[in-house]
Amino acid sequence: MLNDLKGRRALVTGSSTGIGAAVARELGKLGVKVAVHGNKNADAANGVLEDIRAAGGDGVVVLGDVSNSAECERIVNEAVEGIGGLEILINNAGAMVERVTNAAFKDDVFDRVYDLNVRSVLAMTKAAYPHLKASGSGAVINTGSVAGRFGGFGGSSVYASAKAAVHSISRNAAREFAPDNIRVNTVAPGFIVTPFHDETPEAAREGARSQIAMGRLGTAEECVGAYVFLCSERMSGYITGQIIDVNGGQYMA
Repeated sequence: MLNDLKGRRALVTGSSTGIGAAVARELGKLGVKVAVHGNKNADAANGVLEDIRAAGGDGVVVLGDVSNSAECERIVNEAVEGIGGLEILINNAGAMVERVTNAAFKDDVFDRVYDLNVRSVLAMTKAAYPHLKASGSGAVINTGSVAGRFGGFGGSSVYASAKAAVHSISRNAAREFAPDNIRVNTVAPGFIVTPFHDETPEAAREGARSQIAMGRLGTAEECVGAYVFLCSERMSGYITGQIIDVNGGQYMA
């Protein structure tokens, strides 16, 4: 049923490493032309594109800071020019930025977290919207988080609230874009072992593991299926405004 993805075109933000890279590689294998996005790590982004081409796929690399709205428009335009159009936008770029407790709240941390995790989703979607609409059948998939579901662990209050905002934005956009035949959904990963968690304290890792029904942390590759499912019209053509949790049973709605 995934044959319907062949020939479609996707932009995956934050796809030089982690979940985004795994998703980009899999879409490339399935015949999707992929715009691999990175910011500071051009070598990693080019490495993902090389993997896609080695597997028989194709695409381009686009670089830029998605926390800057003007950059978002340029990134989308370069991606569309490079892959010839756009049916799929995956807003995956995001980061904790800095752990800060509620008692030690900092305005600059709030701004950086919200610019990267929230403003980027709005700005990228705005820039991509005309192209998704023109395609006649578009899909937007935003990366949320289990933290946006339950509030997050110590020091992640700002990040968790940002991801909760992404969940809400996705639902609102699903209603707004449905008349244009654009579906909008969210994948909310749990604790996934990627470079995102390189600085996560071991105590936080163990705290998360103790809450996971499956008793282990997840991998980027274990998140891929949810994204591919939501990209496919045949698999999920009547699904919009939903949050797909991929967390090993840490959170059960």
